[in-house]
Amino acid sequence: MFIYGIDKLTVDNVIAIANSSLKANLSNYAITKINESRKKVEKMANATKAIYGINTGFGPLCDVKISSEQTNLLQKNLLISHAVGVGNPIDKELSKIMMICKVHALSKGFSGIRLSVVERIIYFIDNNLLPVVPEQGSVGASGDLAPLSHLFLPLIGEGEFWVENKIIPATKVLKAHNLQPIELSAKEGLALINGTQFILAHTIKGLHKMKYILDLADVAGAMSLEGYQGSESPFKELLHSIRPFKGTIEVAQRMRMLFKDSSNITSHENCERVQDPYSMRCIPQVHGASRNAYYHLEELAEVEMNSVTDNPIVLTEDEAISGGNFHGQPLAMALDYASIAASELGNISDRRCYLLIEGKFGLPRFLTTSGGLNSGFMIPQYTTAALVTENKALCFPPSADSIPTSLGQEDHVSMGSISARKFNQILHNIEKIMAIELMYAAQAMEFRRPHTFSVILEKNFKIIRKHVAKLEEDRILKNDINTLITLVKNQVFIVN
Repeated sequence: MFIYGIDKLTVDNVIAIANSSLKANLSNYAITKINESRKKVEKMANATKAIYGINTGFGPLCDVKISSEQTNLLQKNLLISHAVGVGNPIDKELSKIMMICKVHALSKGFSGIRLSVVERIIYFIDNNLLPVVPEQGSVGASGDLAPLSHLFLPLIGEGEFWVENKIIPATKVLKAHNLQPIELSAKEGLALINGTQFILAHTIKGLHKMKYILDLADVAGAMSLEGYQGSESPFKELLHSIRPFKGTIEVAQRMRMLFKDSSNITSHENCERVQDPYSMRCIPQVHGASRNAYYHLEELAEVEMNSVTDNPIVLTEDEAISGGNFHGQPLAMALDYASIAASELGNISDRRCYLLIEGKFGLPRFLTTSGGLNSGFMIPQYTTAALVTENKALCFPPSADSIPTSLGQEDHVSMGSISARKFNQILHNIEKIMAIELMYAAQAMEFRRPHTFSVILEKNFKIIRKHVAKLEEDRILKNDINTLITLVKNQVFIVN
């Protein structure tokens, strides 16, 4: 059982809550914190002193005082006016992760929201009532205003839900669950739509995917090196102990594990080749650098998951600070760094694919013994090259840009939502590149039989051959590639 507002969120337990393998709820302590914070807001809402967002307008309209009679309408109007997202809906799982992260932040007792509102969001999570959220429209500064507005429109009977794969008006879904729309009160609209949960949800999903891809990249690299009959000496422990980057040491250790008891490796220990190309022998340095970027983003994301990012922050009975905890810059910059790191995994993978089809060191050109009549594996490397270049284009850092909004009140924005979306686009492309390298590597390994490989590489070779046969003569490879992409996406390959 995970306790909102008390326990520490991590990438793994967010994913577990999202897929319903981990139950989450409020404790009495969290409930007390929420109720105490709410009492403070109710007192402020009736005060003569202007307190931003509680008895004033928003953004540059913060100088407009709102009467207590208009407070509820103000909060409703906030959600309605800010729901201006465009583009395709985000993945349903992302909507759920957004709600999980928002509930955790609200449950810390600094947001002034009513318990009943938090409990309604938990009901949505527990019953897979997932709001429809457009993917575009956030600049990642006053939080993710547009996506969060769409996420919480169903609370007030507006917006839409996913029902299986259909989009259904919220009013119909609420009625089916015997739920009445909630009338928002002072501060609650702001508490809901100020925050970085759109950026954060994409970051969490990307980290979950990247963790596996990092391990799979090592496996694919090891299989390619075995097919190429490269040297294992660049992975020796002593070599990396004198340049001890965390990621590099970890990858070198994994490569040694992936080559353990390989008769193919030992069969050419005394060959005349002095060194391998960089994409083979620099796997620890390149994959390791990408791991370092992953660890950095994971560290920052866990801070964000367990933070309060709405505005204003309710501190005491008469003090609500209008600060900038909603600004997405801490994640935006790291996401851009992680995007480059992910892209490089594809870059070096494409280079290994190219080496395997060159026709050197006992491998036939394009990995086919009947070249000329057959093109063999000539063309899939075109696909990896195209995906690598697409990823390079996606590596432009949105966090390096800022366009002022809200009449200049929000004059520096993070664009972190774009960074987060691009990070996931890059990872989707990497899955495709990895699938093609695995296909190439398995074909190359065929030419090294009867030599054997490590237990883990043999298991992965069998997984590939169970679904994709050795290429003897030309056939449509699209089906093979798509099959392997699905296996990568479903994390079927053994990486540890």
